[in-house]
Amino acid sequence: MAIFKLQINGRSYQADVEPDTPLLWVLRDNFGLVGTKYGCGIAQCGACTVHLNGEATRACVLPVSAVGKSKVTTIEGLSVAGTHPVQQAWDTMDVPQCGYCQAGQIMTAAALLKRNPKPSQAEIDETMTGNICRCGTYHRIREAVKLASMSSPAGTIKSSKTK
Repeated sequence: MAIFKLQINGRSYQADVEPDTPLLWVLRDNFGLVGTKYGCGIAQCGACTVHLNGEATRACVLPVSAVGKSKVTTIEGLSVAGTHPVQQAWDTMDVPQCGYCQAGQIMTAAALLKRNPKPSQAEIDETMTGNICRCGTYHRIREAVKLASMSSPAGTIKSSKTK
């Protein structure tokens, strides 16, 4: 076992784990950050997506020893109040059905929009293809990413949905 010092969601954490322990399990089991989900364990479904220095990264295959001084952001750290434009767009478009994959979907979309604030439909499709939604809400996911890309400078989404 070894002690790893990690920067997660703007806070310092320390874990005494085996170096090959996947970041996913350190987040969930050691720090109680359970928003990041286990889906496949082989980086194919996207449920475990977090940001590593702003880049979408699959936490199920990333050994904690590879994190180093990188900054990790989980769904819990994207926006505590749920005010990130992607989270607002997800709500406006009523994306989730079962919700299991949604944290990974949101983290992938947020990384895309940070890298490319105005992606084309083809760029959205190409980026989001790596995330599996068992409920098949892909059309709403695409629409939510597009809506988030059109958010106002203040980062808020104007909802046309009546509640």
